[in-house]
Amino acid sequence: MMETIQKLELSIENLKNKSARIYFFVMDTKGNAKASVKYTYDLALTLKESGYNSIILHEKSDYFGVDSWLGEEYMSKLPHQYVEGQNLAISPEDTIIVPEIFGYVMSQISNLPCAKIVLCQSYDYIFETLEPGQTWSQLGFTKCITTSEKLKTQISQTMRGVSIDIIEPFITNDFTVSKYPAKPVISVHSIEQRDKVNLIKNFYVKYPQYRWIAFRDMRGMSISQFANGIKESMGCVWIDKTSSFGTFPIESMSCGVPVIGLAPSIQPEWMSEDNGIWTLEQHKLVDIIAEYIQNWLEDNISEQLYEKSINTAKKYQSSEKFEKSVLSTFERYQQIRSSNFEMELNKIKQETV
Repeated sequence: MMETIQKLELSIENLKNKSARIYFFVMDTKGNAKASVKYTYDLALTLKESGYNSIILHEKSDYFGVDSWLGEEYMSKLPHQYVEGQNLAISPEDTIIVPEIFGYVMSQISNLPCAKIVLCQSYDYIFETLEPGQTWSQLGFTKCITTSEKLKTQISQTMRGVSIDIIEPFITNDFTVSKYPAKPVISVHSIEQRDKVNLIKNFYVKYPQYRWIAFRDMRGMSISQFANGIKESMGCVWIDKTSSFGTFPIESMSCGVPVIGLAPSIQPEWMSEDNGIWTLEQHKLVDIIAEYIQNWLEDNISEQLYEKSINTAKKYQSSEKFEKSVLSTFERYQQIRSSNFEMELNKIKQETV
């Protein structure tokens, strides 16, 4: 009984002094930029810089890291730990946060005596590696962090018994309007490489008069290179059928560059008919791009398109708003857990009187 009391007191102390571990599980992108991974690192770094004991957790010892595209700061300021062949240090007051796509990881750690949270950024990936009929709450994951109200609604209709909090991503100040004229370049961001390749091949066959227009593949760049690539562009093309938020369009809007996009199955709440050029039919993208190029050459792009897109992006340009949201959410998590431990401690003490 005394040992149990001491453990509970230690858990309460660790929660109150922020030394309880908060593990963020991430995928290894092998050096390729990925907005969902950046978002996870932003969460972890915000907590670390506020005194919390946040740790990046990855699967294998040969983790490539994110310094090549996200910056050395993210690797040096955050401790990293791998789980393959290791005994993960875990205590009841600790927390593990797992992206929605890693259902098999949730199954593997379902019996660990700690708090478990799902980090869901895409509805389409929720059932990717879960067993048929399996839910998050069955695996001990009763809390979820997501990125938008619309995604929260979708999740709540499927994953019953899970409380959901929204922490919107933010766009860094790398993405600003350029003071230089745009080049005859169109930047393309697609989840599937074949979508970009097929788009370009189709465009040049159908519109050979525009062969002098270059298409830029936005893969394999650092954040600064990525931002500069957008700033130089006359337009950006976004192809992501499964996105539930869409960082690339917002980054393009922040740079004052119009976006031509394939609207995903769950349309982001920021998307409106006048802040971009959207279509539900992928095969129409080449025709829309050609029409856009002609209007751009004739200086006939609507000023409203520029204004609406820049105003849309402003909502996501505040790192202070992001930090406030992260800290208030995790402070609440820790306070609730501390209160639960205190209730259990008081109950045991009363029973021993």
